Amino acid sequence: MFNTSAFNYINVMDKAADAAWIRNDVISNNIANATTPDYKRQDVDFESEFRKALKRSRYKSMDDKIADVKTARLNPRTYIDSANYSYRLDGNNVDIETENVTLAANQLKYNGLIDSINKEFSNLKMVMK
Repeated sequence: MFNTSAFNYINVMDKAADAAWIRNDVISNNIANATTPDYKRQDVDFESEFRKALKRSRYKSMDDKIADVKTARLNPRTYIDSANYSYRLDGNNVDIETENVTLAANQLKYNGLIDSINKEFSNLKMVMK
């Protein structure tokens, strides 16, 4: 996105919002396949990738850690969750109630990230005035 230090947090939040959007699609796909035999639920992992990126800059302030994050390498990873586990006879491991709660939580996370990005841009506009 942008390469200056004023946009470090915005760039990271942009990547997190993209990951949340992808996770929304994956959860929706799980819900759509809740009755498909042998379907295994999928999920998206962004948080552990972000944690790894922050650990590379140990003993620094959060601002310095965020500045050191290489956003090009910060990508969400889609994986099959509990591929060998199924509590149903048809081999499907999707629990529709859990998926709906996870979807709602993810939508809240996405909305919070978008609000935070908008506030950062509002702060930048206020500083420029």
